[in-house]
Amino acid sequence: MTKLLLTLHVLAAIVAVGPVTVAASMFPATLRRALGDPGDGDARTTLRTLHRICRVYACVGVAVPVFGLATANSLGVLGDAWLITSILLTAAAAGVLALLVLPAQDRALTGTAGPTAPPTPVNPGRLAALTGVFNLLWATVTVLMIVRPGSTTGA
Repeated sequence: MTKLLLTLHVLAAIVAVGPVTVAASMFPATLRRALGDPGDGDARTTLRTLHRICRVYACVGVAVPVFGLATANSLGVLGDAWLITSILLTAAAAGVLALLVLPAQDRALTGTAGPTAPPTPVNPGRLAALTGVFNLLWATVTVLMIVRPGSTTGA
């Protein structure tokens, strides 16, 4: 059962977190393009698509910690420091995405609604930095999942 849970956890991480990190990373550059040319309908369409990917896969991403906790429970490592740190970092990444990145993307979409739309209050550079923090948090969690300080596997 542990192998099945671990497999589902890793697959959920790849399928759910991967698209969010890529789409969120592409959003600021596309926003710059849309702001540079307010008549660029393709850029606005791309922004909407990237935002939709971020929202949908963020919801699907809930499966990652669910399967992760089930796996940790079956392995008996729920109290290990590396896992607790990973849980906290995962919560921080979810918070950055849900409270900062996605709302900023929403505001940016409102501000790029067309040539007559008011200027966007979203700074693409700030959004890129927030996205970078989100991605860095997930990268750190990934490293902790692989290295597992104190693990007896030697990996």
